[in-house]
Amino acid sequence: MDFRLGTMDIIVGTAGHIDHGKTSLVRALTGVDADRLPEEKKRGITIDIGFAELDLEDVHIGFVDVPGHERFVKNMLAGAHGIDLVALVIAADEGVMPQTKEHFDICRLLETKAGLIVITKTDMVDDELLELVKAEAEELVAGSFLEGSPIVCVSAKTGEGVDEMKKVLRETALRVPSRSSETVMRLPVDRSFSMRGFGSVVTGTLVAGKINEGDELELLPLNQKVRVRGLQVHNSQTKQARAGQRTAVNLGGIESSQIERGMVLAPVSRLRTTQIIDAHIQVLKDASRPLKTRTRVRVHIGAVEALARVRVLEESGEIQPGSSGFAQIRLETPIVTIPNERFIIRSYSPSHTIAGGRVIDPFAVKHRGRETKIVRERLNTLLSVDNAGVVSLFVETANENGLRRNDLAARTGWRDEVLDKAITESNIINAEGIFLSQKAIEKLSQAVIQTIAEHHKREPLSRGMQRETLREKLFARAPVEVFRFVLDSLEKEIISEKDVVRLASHSQELSPTDKALRDQLEEVYKQSALAPPTIDEAFEKVGCTGNRREHGRKIFQLLIDAGLLVRVTNDMFFYRTAIDNLILQLKHFADESKDRLIDVPAFKDIAGVSRKYAIPLLEYFDREHVTRRAGDKRIIS
Repeated sequence: MDFRLGTMDIIVGTAGHIDHGKTSLVRALTGVDADRLPEEKKRGITIDIGFAELDLEDVHIGFVDVPGHERFVKNMLAGAHGIDLVALVIAADEGVMPQTKEHFDICRLLETKAGLIVITKTDMVDDELLELVKAEAEELVAGSFLEGSPIVCVSAKTGEGVDEMKKVLRETALRVPSRSSETVMRLPVDRSFSMRGFGSVVTGTLVAGKINEGDELELLPLNQKVRVRGLQVHNSQTKQARAGQRTAVNLGGIESSQIERGMVLAPVSRLRTTQIIDAHIQVLKDASRPLKTRTRVRVHIGAVEALARVRVLEESGEIQPGSSGFAQIRLETPIVTIPNERFIIRSYSPSHTIAGGRVIDPFAVKHRGRETKIVRERLNTLLSVDNAGVVSLFVETANENGLRRNDLAARTGWRDEVLDKAITESNIINAEGIFLSQKAIEKLSQAVIQTIAEHHKREPLSRGMQRETLREKLFARAPVEVFRFVLDSLEKEIISEKDVVRLASHSQELSPTDKALRDQLEEVYKQSALAPPTIDEAFEKVGCTGNRREHGRKIFQLLIDAGLLVRVTNDMFFYRTAIDNLILQLKHFADESKDRLIDVPAFKDIAGVSRKYAIPLLEYFDREHVTRRAGDKRIIS
């Protein structure tokens, strides 16, 4: 079955105290008993979340029936994450009770957009008491999203008010704001089981995107690829499920024993797990104490419960009851989340709902104490900027490390079109696939110029700074693409010559003494031709002895850099002209021979050198492809 185009899919969550008739109400509306567990049937109470569907022509409603007992609020929260509107259920014979208030607080903290109030068990009270319960309900929701919402009186036992409630449900559903279409597909798993002949099945509220039969998805945090073998919505087979639908997914490629409540189905390699998030938190007005740094709490986000420590980012180190502020949540287990996702915080023990929050940065780093003011300013900005601004701030926070496109995809949770538009409209720079802020590029560029300038100051006779030394000093934590991009962007200020970089303005100015030493060394090698001295022997000849030798080596390097000397071995250098003349002699020899072959004795005769020089020279010519070994002889190219 494929659902009609143009129909609206709405998830309605029940909320209210135990034994206030939530499950009976759902059964009266849909004909489905949402209590599926044997223990629920035996004890007559709802223990885990249950589900039912109602077709109201142009509105499809998926009910999430939650347990009302305080011991099962954890289960209630697993089903509350994806609801579009709430049916706050209050029994006429008891009125507002503790779990009525806690469930209502949870809906407010999750920023549920709309709802209605349902007074049940009306057959058990007179009109006067019913009016008192209505007034109590109105007082409870005053100033909240439910203020002014419809109040429907129903008796599941007699059926009175059921049709009226269906009408109100439809009218309320049609006014519910549509879900954001910016984010990629996500289905938090709230139930999993195995079916004979089908294998693993998971259920959940599809909070964003679409799932198609045959899709390859990923189950997080397992990072396990799975295949969609089949889909059900409203207990009927379908080829596609869309956001706002209670969805059952038959998965291939995984055993049901591997799946747990709280896991998330998402597109492959799109989302990632995290254990540190920055968030904005609202503490309930009637919380017993402030939320303080290092408090251990239970965080309910999506369908998962995770233990965590709070680090309050406010100057006082705490958020008072009735107040809000920024905090970092450091989770003990990995979760999957994206910006703007809402969550609930409950005290560790005993468990009570104390606060709720909104994710701002799902991949935060641990903040040091002195950074909190800057961090608060950044988080406050993230709450107010558009998508392009979010991208710019995320990239800026990454400093010189930058972010790749898939990093931004995971950090925002946006679809490709949304992400690409935000990148295009932002002020970030694409450095060979690594996105950086203009500020980071400028900082790195200034550091490169300053570091090379300092090298020139220390080593005025050096040709420049070793490229790899510069990278290790300034770009050790940055991707190599960033290093290349910064150097390329400084092409007017910096000259790269193979493995050496120097400032374009750098010139190797020599004093008269150094110039004389350079000329003397050059003359020594020029005169020695193909029988050159070692470096130490050359220094002896020009009188460069003792402490002057270290400086002499820098002058010697200038001859190498200028191409006047050719390194044949580590300690054997030849004058370039002598090498070039020898190559010409070899070419002449080859032209006059039949096979272009030459052996060591013939080479010694041509060069007029001993074996001490002949073998290193031949090996050098082999490396330079002037000659090529052929047995104990060489072919002249």
